[in-house]
Amino acid sequence: MTQPLGQPVRAGRQQQPQANEYDDGPFTFRPATKDGAKARVSIQGVSGSGKTWTSLALAHGLALGERFAVIDTERGSASLYIGDRGIQFDSLPMHRYDPRDLVKALASAAKARYPVVMVDSLSHYWKGTDGTLDQVEKAKSKYGGNSFAGWKDGTPMQNDMVEALLAYPGHVVVTMRSQTEWVLQENDRGRKEPTMVGMRAEQRKGIEYEFGVAAEMDITNRLRFLKSRCPSLHQQVIEKPDGDRDIARPLLDWLNDGSKPLDASAWIDAAFADDATVDGLLSLYREVESHSALATPLLHPQTGQPTTLGDAIKERGVALKNAQQ
Repeated sequence: MTQPLGQPVRAGRQQQPQANEYDDGPFTFRPATKDGAKARVSIQGVSGSGKTWTSLALAHGLALGERFAVIDTERGSASLYIGDRGIQFDSLPMHRYDPRDLVKALASAAKARYPVVMVDSLSHYWKGTDGTLDQVEKAKSKYGGNSFAGWKDGTPMQNDMVEALLAYPGHVVVTMRSQTEWVLQENDRGRKEPTMVGMRAEQRKGIEYEFGVAAEMDITNRLRFLKSRCPSLHQQVIEKPDGDRDIARPLLDWLNDGSKPLDASAWIDAAFADDATVDGLLSLYREVESHSALATPLLHPQTGQPTTLGDAIKERGVALKNAQQ
């Protein structure tokens, strides 16, 4: 038996979701500049190739003699060079390599306003204890043992780590171990002999190309640039390089040519200023966005937890707007 239809009910007008003025802002083109640009350098190599010493000299040169920060996963190997050629730095030893811990370390370095951060080495955050590969392995149990599905957890951690490196409000230098292989090569006497050569970096495939300058070193301390946005370093090969003279100086000359410095700390101060306004914070967000600095790592001044500059500005702006309603 057919049931009688009920009385029609007038449906209320559905509430449209409020537009997110931070994430759904206008697409605005601005004049391109190098203002505030910082070095992003990766040096990969086999054990004994000289990547740590070269990177320390490079970081020293980029810091213009100031103390810089080293995030150390190599059991203090970088600290063995302290004082050599006047190099001075502060070290943070790391014993577990969760990518989220590297984000926290970068936020702490940003709070301390180190002009340069060096990570020695980034490889541990890929295949070391609690690194990205470990995180994927742990996560797969949530997906019925499916390792591929485990990347749903691992990939965001890896991506957030890379974003924090690239958005650090100072120069960044990282070392990476290379996967090694022995091959037969002809020596000076025309005989074949086994030679250790470097392969790709022990990190997610292609990560070296996230950096503005990427180089590799071999067992003879020979450095070859794989990629360089700095024209004077493009495709250069340097025997036993001096990281300060051969890399930092031409890189700084190029970065500083026609550009003016930007201080990310001024943005941070403005985000948490007592007299901040809703409109002012939105304008600040757009300014930071235009300089690709939304992912700048920092420690939240109220919670002490790591966050990003973009998220902090957005959180403050939304809170002020809600308070006005």
